[in-house]
Amino acid sequence: MEILVCIKQVPGSNKVEVDPVTGVLKRNGADSKMNPYDLYALECGMKLKEQYGGRVSVITMGPPPAATIIREAFAMGADEGALISDRAFGGADVLATSYTLAQGIKKMGNFDVIICGLQTTDGDTAQVGPEVSEALDIPCVCNVAKIDKVEDNAIFVDMEMAHEFEQLKVQFPCLITVKKDILQPRLPSYKLKKATEKREIAVYGLKDMEDQDKNHYGLSGSATQVQRIFPPVSDKEQETWTGSGAELADKLHGKLKQLKFIS
Repeated sequence: MEILVCIKQVPGSNKVEVDPVTGVLKRNGADSKMNPYDLYALECGMKLKEQYGGRVSVITMGPPPAATIIREAFAMGADEGALISDRAFGGADVLATSYTLAQGIKKMGNFDVIICGLQTTDGDTAQVGPEVSEALDIPCVCNVAKIDKVEDNAIFVDMEMAHEFEQLKVQFPCLITVKKDILQPRLPSYKLKKATEKREIAVYGLKDMEDQDKNHYGLSGSATQVQRIFPPVSDKEQETWTGSGAELADKLHGKLKQLKFIS
């Protein structure tokens, strides 16, 4: 079975800078990590490989430092990785991102099942997976809470609905997005990390894509534009008090009355 997991590098904290002109996150130089939801997707891919055989590949889109999470995936057992990276892809919204990923997937090869995390912690749209499936013209199931089995060139999954679960049989090739806690992600292996540290990572740019029209990628290919983006304003206030226990107790009592927490 050929399994592909889509992964993404996201900011490691909420302390990130925003480009005032384009309104997109400045990812270069920021602390980053693999999107937590993608860890569950990767674990699902590894479990399928262990149960049914085959290979697990990973693909990501981002600047060159995003190759770090591909190395992390290798240390967790992934067999192959590809990075989609080109300045022409910068500033993409979910539509342009999905189209670019679909083009990269076509370049990488044919896969039976593509697994994505339900959403990312930076965009939180949960739209990229379904839009990739649309661009590839393959069936998609979202909110997968359990993978039951693979049989008859199809995968059987439980999809979580608002008030119930729906059991589905989906023919290959297909794409699924998996929920958090579907499985417990494994830790990276030091032995695998050392064994794969020189493994080649394929890099795809615009020139490698089947569609090389710049207008379909990045800001040009985005159907939506960010009007304004800004960090949240903190309304926290801190005061430092000194004094005896009785004095501090009086101050605290007075502050609580001032804030009308007590009468």
